[in-house]
Amino acid sequence: MVRMYVAQHFSMTPDQIRSMLAAVGAADLVTMHESGMVATYLPFLFDPDNGEHGSLLTHVARNNRQWSQPTTEESLVIVHGPDHYVSPEWLPSLAEHGQVVPTWNYLTVHAYGQLIPHDDAAWTEDLVSKLTARHESRYAVDQIPVEYLRRQLRAIVGIEIQLTRIESKAKMSQNKMPADVEGIIDGLQADPADTAGTATANWMAQHSLPAAKRRADLLRDISIRHATKSAE
Repeated sequence: MVRMYVAQHFSMTPDQIRSMLAAVGAADLVTMHESGMVATYLPFLFDPDNGEHGSLLTHVARNNRQWSQPTTEESLVIVHGPDHYVSPEWLPSLAEHGQVVPTWNYLTVHAYGQLIPHDDAAWTEDLVSKLTARHESRYAVDQIPVEYLRRQLRAIVGIEIQLTRIESKAKMSQNKMPADVEGIIDGLQADPADTAGTATANWMAQHSLPAAKRRADLLRDISIRHATKSAE
């Protein structure tokens, strides 16, 4: 069974995982078949109420063998969240002791499940309508000429990944001191045009900074207890 390495301090809460799945745009669908592995980058919708862990819904080209050839292992959807390079120059600790290295902060969810194809024009049209509504404010599928829409639907097949297990990782500097986390946030926000930096900084401000402060408080309490015990 494939598993992602996740240090405890980089684990995500169920609410964080569900929020990331709910916000999914496009993700990597990876499937294993007797003929080998296939990967396709696809738009997805998350249905939280279908099954114990929910389902991820998408569609593939009819010629894509991911739907037509039986899978031999669990299917995997790799969902990407905000990510960005982190420069050592953003961390105050660089000037203090120099023990800082470049790194990359990121969020990812690995969602495993059973692949269920839906070679059904009505099912696929409903999915395409929901996907379009998710990303459009004025345009809708019912504006497409009927015959043209039918031809397009015949060229694709719906896919449901009924989730059986989920692994996740938020490597977002939660294990650093609060001053360093604040420095990274400031560095990521330095360029307003860097949308990836802004998204990473926003997640860190909401989640990483509070976690870093809790960790610092815990370390301080442990240090105080050890000092008190040594003085007795």
